[in-house]
Amino acid sequence: MNVLLFRPRPHKETIGLQNVMICEPLELEYISANIEELGHSCNIVDMILEKQGVTYFLEQYHPDVVGITGYISHVNIMKEYAREVKEYDPAIKTIIGGVHAEVNPGDFESEYVDYIIRANGIRTFIDILNSLENKTSPEEIACVYGKNKPAAKKDLVFHYKFPDREKVNQYRSKYYYMFHRNCSLIKTSFGCPYNCKFCFCRQVMDDQYFARDLEDIIEELNQIKETEIYIVDDDFLVNRSRLMDFCDRLEQRGIQKKYLIYGRADFIAGNEDVIRRFKEVGLRAVIVGLESCDSRQLDDYNKRTNVEINEKAVAILKKYDVECYGTFILGLDWTWADFHALYRWIKKLGLVFVNLQPLTPLRGTDIYEKYKPEFIVREDEYEKWDLAHLVVRPEKISVRKYYWYTMLLYYMITANPVSGWYMVKKYGLHDTFKLSWGAVKVNQQYLKKLIEG
Repeated sequence: MNVLLFRPRPHKETIGLQNVMICEPLELEYISANIEELGHSCNIVDMILEKQGVTYFLEQYHPDVVGITGYISHVNIMKEYAREVKEYDPAIKTIIGGVHAEVNPGDFESEYVDYIIRANGIRTFIDILNSLENKTSPEEIACVYGKNKPAAKKDLVFHYKFPDREKVNQYRSKYYYMFHRNCSLIKTSFGCPYNCKFCFCRQVMDDQYFARDLEDIIEELNQIKETEIYIVDDDFLVNRSRLMDFCDRLEQRGIQKKYLIYGRADFIAGNEDVIRRFKEVGLRAVIVGLESCDSRQLDDYNKRTNVEINEKAVAILKKYDVECYGTFILGLDWTWADFHALYRWIKKLGLVFVNLQPLTPLRGTDIYEKYKPEFIVREDEYEKWDLAHLVVRPEKISVRKYYWYTMLLYYMITANPVSGWYMVKKYGLHDTFKLSWGAVKVNQQYLKKLIEG
């Protein structure tokens, strides 16, 4: 069968990190590699980087099947793509997938969507294609969503071909994460062994966690042409002995890459020697969920860390010149005093790169029901559920003030002359200017929210 895969462009309302990062569509590269092995043909269209519309690519490729993936903020866009496909040719089958479809598949119900994958994406996509070829009913496949069907379980094995990165060669030079240019993605584990109340990761994998075989990972890394590697595990810093073994194997195979990873502060604080060793073989930056400068809030989030642990983790990363990208949750009961307290703490730590997110109770997380009565954004306005919009009414200040304080916090931490000079010295004028221009676009979106109130 002839398959066309779309990665959607964000809605104009979405406050998008695509202004400071655009990463390759790894999930679509996996689909492509594993269906072409079976004789199907496949093309990938990255709509973030394309200027033409859906119909243009339908006319170019004449697909039998169209697959679309995305996150919660893409739901309406994905359904709109499916509508365009069906209006172009009703015979084309449309398949929806992605992490949001797996946890909340009913959100994608539409007359234009034929099949919604709710578990084991690669295998289920293959099963759908086989069923269509054999003229049987894909609706009967266990992992295809149906209103009255029980939820399907996740596979705890990973036996698929490596992603077909050549399928996006035309976009490859445009993929980056902040200062990590020409960046390739790799996933080495699935799920997360922790249970933070605000996090969606546990629901995606039914509270399960498993990791790929190290030699398989090393072999994939050895085949990747790019030097910058973004390991997109929900948490890469989990198993101490596995990480040391990973570093040893990199050195033994002579693999010289630079790594961006996710990691918890408590692991970093308790395993300085692992960070030192990882730095020797290419660790460049860690995205750390610091979340708060108040240990009571950390306890409420079930983070199992405290302020002292967070401070120690940041100090260790600084000691080995590993950039820390700190992520923080802005409380819904905050006043200016709380915003300013977070600023003072971040300044004390010397952080330059931060991601500030209003507490967002996504459906499927432990905090969803608690905050649902206070939603100020409709749940079907998916484009605003981007972890940047304020979706719950603040308790003590207005919505307008909340956005204003968020903008001020970003400015005082990142968009100031001292931070700018730091970036220029470390990453060069060109990359600093490009990142700053992206930040300006994000700021314009926040300004719009502030004006709207």
